[in-house]
Amino acid sequence: MFEPFQALRTERPRPDAVREHRSAGWFAVATVCFGAFLGQLDASITTLAFPAMQREFHQPLAGVQWVSLAYLITLVGLLPAAGRIADASGRKLMYLYGFAVFTAASVACGFAPDLGWLIGFRVVQAIGATMLQANSVALVVTSVAREQMRTALGIQSAAQAIGLAAGPLVGGILVSTLGWRWIFWIGLPFGILGLVSGWFLLPRTRERTAVQRFDLAGLTTLLAAAAAVLLGISGLSGLPMPWWLALALLIGGLVTGAGFLRWESSAADPLIRPSMLRPRQVWLGLIGALCGYLVLFGPLTLLPQLFGSRSASGLVLSCLPLGFGFAAVLVQRLLPARLTVGARAILGALVATAAVTGLAWVMPRVATSPLAPAALLFAVGAGLGLFIPANNTTIMSQIPARLSATGGGLVNVARSLGTALGVSVVTLSSTPPTPVPAAGWRCCAWPPSDWSESPRRC
Repeated sequence: MFEPFQALRTERPRPDAVREHRSAGWFAVATVCFGAFLGQLDASITTLAFPAMQREFHQPLAGVQWVSLAYLITLVGLLPAAGRIADASGRKLMYLYGFAVFTAASVACGFAPDLGWLIGFRVVQAIGATMLQANSVALVVTSVAREQMRTALGIQSAAQAIGLAAGPLVGGILVSTLGWRWIFWIGLPFGILGLVSGWFLLPRTRERTAVQRFDLAGLTTLLAAAAAVLLGISGLSGLPMPWWLALALLIGGLVTGAGFLRWESSAADPLIRPSMLRPRQVWLGLIGALCGYLVLFGPLTLLPQLFGSRSASGLVLSCLPLGFGFAAVLVQRLLPARLTVGARAILGALVATAAVTGLAWVMPRVATSPLAPAALLFAVGAGLGLFIPANNTTIMSQIPARLSATGGGLVNVARSLGTALGVSVVTLSSTPPTPVPAAGWRCCAWPPSDWSESPRRC
């Protein structure tokens, strides 16, 4: 009687022809790329529909912003827990269920009758995305040989870049023609394809770490910390709330996060084993992942503010993810084999830093020609395309295979926080300062038509 339930908890093996094929590992990497593409497509496409949602639901932007905010809070708060459960129950199993939940919730989002239902379905969608993202990096690094790890992670990063580049283009076409609901329905064929290919091509989990006692207190604390930090960031970057409340939320979230780490050091069966974070390569790598995605999403938020609705905007924006994919796949292979992973990460960071500096310098001239920003955005993407796969390889090489999903979850927590910070920092810097006429101050137009201008006292 319980056999069907047992089947639902069991990872099915790959067909013999797939398992014995010399490219079996690369089949698994290609399958994970479906999830990587779909996740970044969803991340870059949703905000384009905000104006249409406001009109249909008769809601202010502050309300519609929760479509993204609820998704982010759920994602960041649940990633370590999803990774820990996957390390115990099976990464393939968790990944396939994640695809099913994400795809079904995406379809449901398209049918949402009002904003409340849409936000609820986005939370369910985020739960599916959590199950996907916590296992994507782990499935890549456990499917290929150790010496192929950097190349495999580069291919996965390139799939993310393609999804990121396709989002604005596909989203703009769908919203303006078929309607905003289609930005959720577009994921259905990718979800079905990912489920079928995952069933046949992903390997079963070889090493597992059992959960003796689930760390519910740690999960609750982490969710509270994630919610406070993301709400504070969103408040500082435009979500309507007093500045002091946003700052208090941010500080409270950081304090709660420190409390979470302290709790984990004494918990019987923690979500995140403190020993995982002790190696310098791990905690420095997680900081690097956060900074890398901050740099990636910052320009993607800033450039539409500068170019407005000009047709060149989409082409210029696409240069960054194109550069990312170019470096992650091709340049990685062209560099000398003796160049270490650490050296590749440093080289990528230097290229990205130099390009961002150049981008800041040419911003006052952006109205004249988009060619220089396009070239520099390509260079920023190329630098990140070298840095991020090498940095992820450094992190995952320090984490035992039996905890690879937990480690992959941490990488994606850093990525999500970096994404939120990248969007928020740029939004905050583009927000008009509050005028103070009584003190004799005048606020100039912001963003200024001439970037050599700044708000000044008259």
